[in-house]
Amino acid sequence: MKYLSICAMVGLVLFSCKSNNTVKPDTIPVALGTYTIKPAFINLPAIVNPVELTSPDDGSNRIFVVSQKGQIQLFSNTAGVSTKTIFLDISGKINSGGEMGLLGLAFKPDYKNNGYFYVNYNRKNPGLETVIARYKVSATDPDIADPNSEEILLTYTQPYENHKGGKLAFGNDKYLYIAAGDGGSAGDPSKNGQNKKQLLGKILRIDVNNVGSNTKYAIPADNPFKGNADGFREEIYAYGMRNPWRFSFDHTTGLLWAGDVGQDKIEEIDIIEKGGNYGWNIMEGDECYNSVTCDKTGLQSPIWSYMHGSPGASVTGGYVCRDKNLPGLAGRYIYGDYVSGNIWALTNADKKAVSNDLIGKVSANTLSSFGEDNNSNLYILNYTDGKIYKLVPAQ
Repeated sequence: MKYLSICAMVGLVLFSCKSNNTVKPDTIPVALGTYTIKPAFINLPAIVNPVELTSPDDGSNRIFVVSQKGQIQLFSNTAGVSTKTIFLDISGKINSGGEMGLLGLAFKPDYKNNGYFYVNYNRKNPGLETVIARYKVSATDPDIADPNSEEILLTYTQPYENHKGGKLAFGNDKYLYIAAGDGGSAGDPSKNGQNKKQLLGKILRIDVNNVGSNTKYAIPADNPFKGNADGFREEIYAYGMRNPWRFSFDHTTGLLWAGDVGQDKIEEIDIIEKGGNYGWNIMEGDECYNSVTCDKTGLQSPIWSYMHGSPGASVTGGYVCRDKNLPGLAGRYIYGDYVSGNIWALTNADKKAVSNDLIGKVSANTLSSFGEDNNSNLYILNYTDGKIYKLVPAQ
């Protein structure tokens, strides 16, 4: 809880699938200084507390950025763009600040024709809860959402003000994936990460194209606890998470990558698999948590982890690089650390880490998220100055 409490005080939210797993990245190490970090849209006004960047695959060449305060803003994906538009403003209905707010955005596949998108936010009702809701774009203006179109699909109670997760994304399987943190406080006192009767501390997967008998979504037929008789939540795809800040799909290999923020000692990167138990709060990273020994039977170890210290103390998950402007990083998982500002490229082969290269650094306590547009171009969000950055080859 130590580092997340520090981050909460400064207002930071810590924060498909094709079967071709044979695609190999280049394994040549990447030297520090090979890439520099520059503003991506130098004339664009700042966006307050950005925590997510994405684009619909609709041919419109637009970028959408989520402000934790409760707005989604959009702008043209051109280097010289100087204006932005408020696409949706729900600041009046959310609880924002610390690790709460508007935290996730995902456009439904075939958004060009259906106009649906999904958001993840926190509110009081009267207690704290997470809301997963669907909205629709305006029928008359593609740059404005219909604020009256909200359809709430799922809510779950939040016991504390931290560890919300918040990411949403569709896989190539057309299902919606949701990151749910363990609900907060220190050490997961209610053991939500291991409690399969709770949604907290999980990666969830739901089918928004269909409805259930008592839900506005269906449970995918192959979800690991579909039809169980033990009272386990059928929405669960994987469990044992602390605060997955952020996850992403590599649509080339189908792998689902997540950065899971640690407690006081270890940060981790996981490749999320269906039914996997990622250990929290039995383990922190790949070590026993608050115990000399523990039973690790059936627990998934991270593909990569690092101890708190000069590398950092709060992981920010990223993306496997498919940016055509960065061929030297192709296939490597790009991620960073909020506390230190370090940015790394992690190379894997057959889901095992081969190397982890430091490739850049931003100011400490600013790296809120990475983002990807519909052309797979990679971006870096600065929570403090509200600007969007990118990696470019050094000249």
